[in-house]
Amino acid sequence: MEWGNLVIDVSGDGPARLHGSGQPLVEILAAGEGRDHVSRRFSETAIGRRLRVTGVAETRDGIWRGLRLDQHDERTGIAVRLDLRSSGPAAFQARTTVTNGGPDPILLLGVTSFAAGLPRPAAERGSGLPGPAATGNDPHADRLDLLTGDSEWLGEGRWTRRPLRTVVPDLNLRMHGQDGRGCYTVTSAGTWSTGTHLPTGALLDRVTGDGWYWQVEHNGPWRFEIGERRDGVYLALLGPTDMDHQWQQPLAPGESFTSVPVSLAESVAALTAHRRALVGAPTEHPVIFNDYMNTLMGDPTTAKLRPLIDAAAAAGAEVFCIDAGWYDNDADWWDSVGEWQPSSTRFPDGLGEVLDRIRGHGMIPGLWLEPEVIGVRSPMADKLPDAAFLRRGGVRTVEHGRYHLDLRHPAAVGHLDEVVDRLVEELGVGYLKLDYNIDPGPVPGLLDHNRAHLAWLDRLRARHPALILENCASGAMRADYALLSRMHLQSTSDQQDFRLYPPIAVAAPLSILPEQAASWAYPQPGMSDEEIAYAMCTGLLGRLYLSGRLDVMRPGQRELVRDGVLAYHGIREILGAATPFWPLGLPRWDDGWLALGLRAGDTTFLGVWRRPGAAEKITIPLPGEFETVYPRRLPEWSRMQSSHATTLTASAPYTARIFQIHQP
Repeated sequence: MEWGNLVIDVSGDGPARLHGSGQPLVEILAAGEGRDHVSRRFSETAIGRRLRVTGVAETRDGIWRGLRLDQHDERTGIAVRLDLRSSGPAAFQARTTVTNGGPDPILLLGVTSFAAGLPRPAAERGSGLPGPAATGNDPHADRLDLLTGDSEWLGEGRWTRRPLRTVVPDLNLRMHGQDGRGCYTVTSAGTWSTGTHLPTGALLDRVTGDGWYWQVEHNGPWRFEIGERRDGVYLALLGPTDMDHQWQQPLAPGESFTSVPVSLAESVAALTAHRRALVGAPTEHPVIFNDYMNTLMGDPTTAKLRPLIDAAAAAGAEVFCIDAGWYDNDADWWDSVGEWQPSSTRFPDGLGEVLDRIRGHGMIPGLWLEPEVIGVRSPMADKLPDAAFLRRGGVRTVEHGRYHLDLRHPAAVGHLDEVVDRLVEELGVGYLKLDYNIDPGPVPGLLDHNRAHLAWLDRLRARHPALILENCASGAMRADYALLSRMHLQSTSDQQDFRLYPPIAVAAPLSILPEQAASWAYPQPGMSDEEIAYAMCTGLLGRLYLSGRLDVMRPGQRELVRDGVLAYHGIREILGAATPFWPLGLPRWDDGWLALGLRAGDTTFLGVWRRPGAAEKITIPLPGEFETVYPRRLPEWSRMQSSHATTLTASAPYTARIFQIHQP
């Protein structure tokens, strides 16, 4: 059958699979039911191979067109439903539900959300070109590139593109008459779902340009793997597993388990559009000023905030967020957080006076909050029961002086509801920066806690629909689309060095929607004008996230910052419809020249950064007239245009420009 751009074999002689591949769409590991071919991969599981299709149904829910594939394993009685849904033909979301329809308990050890063999390009199927049977290897696999992303604190979104054969070697499996046993695996183990590796990747055909992009949409542990079978390359996407995360799920007769959602798309444009469908109705994109980065650094007081609020308003900020420290009555608050009551020493006349000043300038007041943690010295540590915290062996987990709430427990949820409702209803806060600075690792019950966290966010948004929510976890350590489908924006990093930030900001739209990717722009009075423009450009092609000591800048510097905010007004008009592109390729960490484009219809904005050591000239393979959008008050870069490219010349060590490209 055909569904969107998928051709699915649902004949009764085998499990459901994509046409041309023997890889089942669902793989299941359970105690007593391992693999039919020994390996450490999620291919050829015994249950997966025994599944047989029992029903197919198409559905419709608003913008979503759905497909339900029901299958059954006669030996165990397991019933499996694979749910696919799509808002367009080039991308879809998938998840798997397993129901124990047999008489005996079952212990699940791993369930794929989606697994598939990658079909050869349609133009080659039946073309007479030599294939695996003739040559012993798969020429399609030989020309695939694998795109994966690594992250860490201060160095998020470092992408690597390499031939698939560098990690999945050609073993001439057909000669041996067996499928492979190894695979290339990427996993995340704790609650920092993007803290080490990104749950986003792609397989790209160097010849046809075809692509398979994917993302695992889970705020906890996950796994994806790519391997080779005799019939070609396969991909498997999962949440937690026993093998990687000590995850097990018992199912009594009649009980069900549903895997985490995953999504696949044919291109960056399709994945971007699909993410917008997941997020839902578009929102406005106000300019946000946050007092933390390279500014107050967690030490706000009434005296420090008053001039900063005035300066931020003059620069054009529309939200002013007071970051960490507003609850702190002493000098060391890290391990005492949890009550979230305003400090009386920092704000002698009350925090309300400062929030009123923000509102008086027409800005939305915001506060930083780290809701999921309780400091070991916090009064809340004794007020809440042990069962309200994540535990190992009955002992509360402790990381960096904090306990971690277990949001499966009503006391933990009740505490957080009281905090948020008080801040919103009594103090009039309209913006919350929800940070998350510890990772408890793969503790028991983590998947259910992760899902309880998402349910808490859903209820919070239902109670306070006007509240703007920022997702943060020491920067972008938890930037997954389980959370981002519920949040308005995502902090892309904690990187404090303005010289190192551009590769993070340039790469971010591959894993985060442009209108959600908030990169810091923190100009400082000690910077040159070119450096101020460089720092501002880093924040302009996404959600502008402003900081810096604007209150002590010279008038000319303030005007340069204000010019950037005004330029952003034009850029944000297309943010919610723009597709990102990288005319110089995805950035490497040490690249001297970087470029990010946003295109929506006939409108294209392009950011270009030059760093020390780079040649003074760079050729951008884009034709058209380059109009400088920002900064207009600094010297123009010289430009030489041809029918197919534009050469830019810049000499400053740290310099950047935002252009609008008018097509010829």
